[in-house]
Amino acid sequence: MQAPVTQPSEPVFNVPSAVVGLVAVLLLVHAFGGWLLGEGWIIWELAFIPGRFGSFFGVDIVALAEAGLRTDEEGADQLLALARAIAADGESKPWTFLTYAFLHGSWPHVLLNCVWLTAFGTAVARRFGALRFLVLMVLAAVGGSVGHLVTQPGAVLPMVGASAAVSGAMAAALRFAFQPGAPLGIYRLDERSAYLLPALPLRDVLAERRALAFVVIWFVLNLASGLAAPELGLVDSSIAWQAHIGGFLVGLLTFPLLDPVPRGPGN
Repeated sequence: MQAPVTQPSEPVFNVPSAVVGLVAVLLLVHAFGGWLLGEGWIIWELAFIPGRFGSFFGVDIVALAEAGLRTDEEGADQLLALARAIAADGESKPWTFLTYAFLHGSWPHVLLNCVWLTAFGTAVARRFGALRFLVLMVLAAVGGSVGHLVTQPGAVLPMVGASAAVSGAMAAALRFAFQPGAPLGIYRLDERSAYLLPALPLRDVLAERRALAFVVIWFVLNLASGLAAPELGLVDSSIAWQAHIGGFLVGLLTFPLLDPVPRGPGN
């Protein structure tokens, strides 16, 4: 008698190892980084501070902070002290263009980033493979710090968080996930085929209503969160929404360079 044919079951925990590893690193750094290295040291050496590079834009961060003090700006005295410390240190610390992404201001901050990283990073890592996925995350994180620097060259408050890198993963997923047959398409092919469909040109992606709605909602939420971050309780200070946009644009535009799936006709 012929044995019945059974379908292989999907694993309960089906997240690529690159995503699991990255989430683990973010959680471990937040849990033990400050304890091992000291909170002050880790922020000073690894967080991204645009004011360190202000001189490249002709910005005098001390004079800018003194101007805020004269206008009775809230917290201006602390900003002035920080600006003077940065100026006295004199080091730009270029590695912070990336290392800031491993730091977070609170547990809600790191947990929220890990949730979104798992959701969108999983789709991208399945298509890209581990190495290309990690390259994308690095480029998006750097794109976030560059976006923050270009728009806030005189800022002296440290920026931390993986949100820009996560935004890059969201944008990369957008490039292929919504088309017909893809993981979030109007119909879906089998697990392997859904991730191997040739990506459409960007203009065609944005012509799809759900993809366009995703972009619009994403930008609206980022602008709204940037204005109301302290009230959300996710971070201790305002959200650097410019960094999110920088990471998103990097993910959107570098996708064709990293995508291992051959392009379809006309792409």
